[in-house]
Amino acid sequence: MRGIQDAGFSEPRPIQAEAIAPAQEGRDVLGLAQTGTGKTAAFALPLIDSILRFRPRHTSALILAPTRELANQIAEEILLLSQHTRVSLMTIYGGTSMGRQISNVRRRPDIIVGCPGRVLDLMQQGHLRLDELDTLVLDEADHMFDMGFLPDIRRILSRIPAKRQNLLFSATMPRDIRRLADEILNDPFVIELADQAPASTIDHGLYSIGEGQKDNLLNHLLGMEDCHTAIIFTRTKHRAKRLAKRLSNEGHRSIALQGNMSQAQRDRAMQGFRDGNFDILVATDIAARGIDVEKVSHVINYDVPNTPQAYTHRIGRTGRSEAEGMAYTFVTGKDIGWLRATERMIGSKIVRLTADGFAPDFSDSTDSSGRDSARSNGRSGGGSNGGGRGRSGRSGNGRSGGSGRSGRSNPNNGGSRNGNKGRSQSASGGHPGRGSKNASVGGDGVRTRSRH
Repeated sequence: MRGIQDAGFSEPRPIQAEAIAPAQEGRDVLGLAQTGTGKTAAFALPLIDSILRFRPRHTSALILAPTRELANQIAEEILLLSQHTRVSLMTIYGGTSMGRQISNVRRRPDIIVGCPGRVLDLMQQGHLRLDELDTLVLDEADHMFDMGFLPDIRRILSRIPAKRQNLLFSATMPRDIRRLADEILNDPFVIELADQAPASTIDHGLYSIGEGQKDNLLNHLLGMEDCHTAIIFTRTKHRAKRLAKRLSNEGHRSIALQGNMSQAQRDRAMQGFRDGNFDILVATDIAARGIDVEKVSHVINYDVPNTPQAYTHRIGRTGRSEAEGMAYTFVTGKDIGWLRATERMIGSKIVRLTADGFAPDFSDSTDSSGRDSARSNGRSGGGSNGGGRGRSGRSGNGRSGGSGRSGRSNPNNGGSRNGNKGRSQSASGGHPGRGSKNASVGGDGVRTRSRH
């Protein structure tokens, strides 16, 4: 309970309120919820509680995640929640020293968080034995399938006890993941909070522009007064590197996050962005679900994502933890097929935006409300609240166009940017200070917690 208080949790979010009790009872759980809705604590708290109650002398829980960034994010959340306990944890993923990981595995940590590839490698080499595993957690299962991890997951399943608790969380449920869920889950408690549409806390729109206009429009958006921190997504790692370098040369505090970087470089980039040393993170889709940074004001899709599903995951990097966020997508004439598929998926039109001096790249009959040339500090159309931001109406979600919205709160409310960030789970938006993490991070990316 002290860890929960230090994390700043005031009341459970919907996925937590639904999942914690059945997970504590030992039931299998299938949770479908958008990214950024609090799924980590929904499975972490029951795991910690079980370990404290039964004190197993073996590794009790294995949590599988699709990316190293997400594995680290999960580990940090668990370390924060369990900081006043004797629960031990380590991470396992590629790109780091296998020798150090083998040494840590021998200490039999209570919880292992890892990526399927390296976990399977250690199991096949005989270094990692999970014969007494109590709980398996599959987080972002749909993304693991997209990345081709399903065969590795099946091999891992063949090497762990058949009698165990299974917790499976996913933002979407494609056919293959549904088939896997049917195979491994035993009479699961099902929670369906997922929605293909972006979270209601995100204002999102698109700009129809030519490829050659992207850089100028990006500079225009980054120069807006309400753009405090931004994540920019590109299609390729080379473009991410070039764009981050260009922005740095133009005076922005920017850093790239892409697949060619070593794990140490990726860790430094993410930590620098979290600590406020960088205001702009230029990333590829490999990091779309592994970035959990509070108060990201803007997401900008410099290139459209490869799939409609990735759209929701990308823009979900803002508007997290019930905060507000903005998301813009640059759409060229060659992206029309993606646009139509994405609008079918989310069930509504994406608001068309225009900016002075930028001609549309393709003809579109949709009302291009949302002209941003009138924006200074906030969006045009603000209502009676001073400093308010107007919303362009979205079809299908009950919002009328042009309604006023109160201005953005102080981004430093509740704590400094470099450590004691506030986090709130209540709609009222309080931000109690976060407790510090009592964890060490080695050069190989392995995280263990000290015992008190």
